[in-house]
This record gives sequence, C-alpha cells and structure tokens, in this order.
Amino acid sequence: MAISGLAFSCKPQFSLRPSLFHCIRKARFGSVAAIETLDEPESLIKYNTYNSDDSPHKVGELDKKKPEWKKLNAKDLGISTSMIDKPTRKVLNGLKKKGYEVYLVGGCVRDLMLNRIPKDFDIITSAELKEVVRVFSQCEIVGKRFPICHVHFENTIVEVSSFSTSGRRFSRDFKYEFERPIGCDEKDFIRWRNCLQRDFTINGLMFDPYAKIIYDYIGGIEDIRKAKVQTVIPASTSFQEDCARILRAIRIAARLGFRFSRETAHFVKHLSPSILKLDRGRLLMEMNYMLAYGSAEASLRLLWKFGLLEVLLPIQAAYLVKHGFRRRDKRSNLLLSLFSNLDKLLAPDRPCHSSLWIAILAFHKALSDQPRDPLVVAVFSLAVYNGGDMLEAVKIARRINKSHDESFCELFEPRDLDFEALKHEVMDLAESSKGALSKMTDEYFVSQAMAGYSRAPFSDLVFIPLALYLKASKIFECVRGGGERRFASKQGSKIDYESLAYGSPQEVRHTFARIVFDTVYPLDLTE
Repeated sequence: MAISGLAFSCKPQFSLRPSLFHCIRKARFGSVAAIETLDEPESLIKYNTYNSDDSPHKVGELDKKKPEWKKLNAKDLGISTSMIDKPTRKVLNGLKKKGYEVYLVGGCVRDLMLNRIPKDFDIITSAELKEVVRVFSQCEIVGKRFPICHVHFENTIVEVSSFSTSGRRFSRDFKYEFERPIGCDEKDFIRWRNCLQRDFTINGLMFDPYAKIIYDYIGGIEDIRKAKVQTVIPASTSFQEDCARILRAIRIAARLGFRFSRETAHFVKHLSPSILKLDRGRLLMEMNYMLAYGSAEASLRLLWKFGLLEVLLPIQAAYLVKHGFRRRDKRSNLLLSLFSNLDKLLAPDRPCHSSLWIAILAFHKALSDQPRDPLVVAVFSLAVYNGGDMLEAVKIARRINKSHDESFCELFEPRDLDFEALKHEVMDLAESSKGALSKMTDEYFVSQAMAGYSRAPFSDLVFIPLALYLKASKIFECVRGGGERRFASKQGSKIDYESLAYGSPQEVRHTFARIVFDTVYPLDLTE
C-alpha cells in the first residue's frame, strides 16, 4: 500500500511562519543562487565570524542563538509522500503496520524540501534492528560500530537505523550549547537527541510521512533558507570527531550550490590534512560521491579553494598551479570543462561508474603533458566511441566543420596531417593516457607532483585500486589495439544509465568519448 493513499493526518499545535515558507518556496522553484541574496538578520550573524587574528580557537565563539524547535507542515513546504520512491515506501509501510514509529531523516528530507531527487532515502524507526529483520525477509544487519539494517527491495537497498542503536552511541557533551527544554515529552527528546548526532544542520531534519510533519530541532530549515552549510556542533569538534565530514561538507556545498558558515569554512581549510587518516577505500568512496553524481566541476573548485585538491589529487593541483589558477578563480580550463560536460549527463539518481571520471583525469593529464592537434583529439574520441575503427573515425573527423575551443592551451593550431601521421598521433595519445593513468597510481610520481612548491603539503596518496585501474585502462586499449571484434555500434545518443553505473565497458567508453568531443568542439548555441 502506498503511503500517499493512507489517511494519516495531524493538525500540529504550532503557528506557521509565512515568511519562512516563502523563502523555502524560492528554494524549490527558483535557483539556489536566489536564496543567497536573502539578508541575514543581524542576530544570526553574531555566530561564525572571523576574529582579527583568525586563530582556530577564536573562530565561531559560542554565542550562537539556540535554535527554536519547529514542527512544520510538510505540505506547506511542498513535500508529498508521492515524492518517496517505491522501495522506501514499502519499508515505511511494513514497519508502520507493525506499530513502529518511522521517519525519513538526513539529506533526503533536505533534498525533498529543495525539490531535488535524493541520492537515497534513510529511515529511522523505534523498532530494534532485530525487530526490523523479523519484519522483512530480505534484510540483514551490517556494521559493528554503527549497526544498521539493509532491506532489499527490487535491486535497491534501503537503509534503516534504530533510535535505540543511535541512542547508545550518544556521548557528546552538549552542556555548553544544547539543553533539554522544560516540558519536552519523551518522543520529542528522542528525536531531538538523534538530530544532534547529525553532521550538518541541514541534514538534521526529520520527516514523519504519516503525520506529514517536518521536525527541525537544530535550525536546519533556517540554514536551508540561507543556503548555508554549517556543523551541528562546533566545526573543530565535529571534524576532529569524524574527518570524513570535511569531504561531505565539500560534496553537499558543491551539489547544492550552498556556501559554508565562516566557522565551518575555517576548519574545512585548517583541518584538511586530517582526511589522510581515512582509509583509501573511504577516500575513493567520498571522491566518487563528489565526481560521479553531477557536481564534479563544483566539487573540484571547492577542493582547490580550500586546499584539499593538493592532498587528494596532487597531479591535478599541480596543473592548476602551473597555469596560475587562483583559489577563488572563476575562469575555466580544459580540466574543469571536461568535468562540466560530465556533469551535464549525470544526476544524483543517474551516476556514472568511477572508471569514467578516473579516465577523464588520465586523459587530461596526457593532453596537458603533451598538447595535440584538435583533429587528433577528435579522431581519438571517435575511435574510442566506435570500438577502435580508426578508418571510420578519421573519415568522420575530417568532415567536422566547426572550430575547436581555442581557449585551451592543451590544443595546437590545426595542422594538415595525412592518415598515417594522424593514426600515429591518435595511438600515441591513447598510450599516453594509459601512461598517465599509471602515474596516477604510482605513489612516488604522485608525491613529486607538488614537490616544486614549498608551501604545498606532502601527499603521496593513491586511492585507485588495481581493479579500478585495469577497468579504466580498457577505455584506451581499443584505440591501441584496433577495431574490436563483435563490436556493436551504439544507436542514438541516449545513455543507458544502469549500464553506466555498473561500469559497462561499452557504455563508459561511449560516454567518455562524448564528453571529450563535446569539450573540444563545444556546441555553438548561436548556430
């Protein structure tokens, strides 16, 4: 039974704030940038200000006004249960029928308020995890430190956590900032305590899809209105408690177009080296969240702005330094343009396999090391697209009647190359791209990328495992090896997103080739 068909309702005992809803509607139907133009009340600016000496212990003095608890009508915020996907509705209904309380929590509530498609839906329930397992036949408990349930429905995993489990790990000292309000009932207290464990205020919302109420105990809606990313507890404490939050902050700000509070920005920058404490698998996962879901260009710009790119991707950071790219630079270049074109094809519900963005990084490294004739790049991309048929790729490329983007220093002025010379350079570009990929997995080479810059942090970080390296390499091998046997040419330009997410070699190659070609020969909308 779908949630939208249920007759649960509630008339909350609170007054709605029209001005706030007006602002949220701006977030839903206008651009995120429109929210940023709203004036901040003076009383809300006192917190998160830089002091004259900019020292970490003085940034964000705890004079923040305690957030007012809010219970808001979901309908007034433009949220309906029909926006929840089918597998999540089934899990919600299954637990509700057994008498348990269920809520949506975290980033999915934020995204629903912004009329965005959530990457996934997270559920929290009053049921114990063992009780959740008894409700669903295809369900298992995963994780030892922070156990949750994975419920399987139609090739989808729905994550379910329990109030009881999260409550047991509640160990923060909030006496300086958060106090249990007088007259607070037990249910409110349990919800409030859980929200305090969230990373950022905008992720600290809770949605009851049956009562159709949004619970906001920590000022999340106000920060959505102001397009602001800030931690629930002081940023220095939050990021030292879990340094992965630094990368999540970048990802959220990039995806939503939000800005950081001053305090959060300060500690994102000054605690950035701490991310090296994360294992390489976790770093790869966080980088994939940034680059594979439609906000890669913005993520790279923020990583560069806050000094994280030289830690995570020193080779790409060295490229930006070499070309005089400033931290707050608004200009573009070939690297950012490639990822901008990748973003145009992806979305939170339409991601790509990590081998695609890794191949883009390798291709760009090869081209920045040795600039090429734009026709060489065109033939290269077409050969990748058609499975390595060089003759066909050259024939098509020679019919190109539009000019390449002349702003890229990685491209020479066009030359008159015969077939053999063109073929040789295309195969050399494929070989160079594979060589660049190899360098990206070589700790010594990575460590030397920024060695010439005295103020750059040392990093020999390599988070690309062997299996992923081999998968990305195959994108270039068809060019080096000639036409593939049994190769089926792709019909039309429609992307098979399921195949792209799973890393189908053909779909990944097609998408890679499309991005490269469209970057070098951009569509002229005036034609």
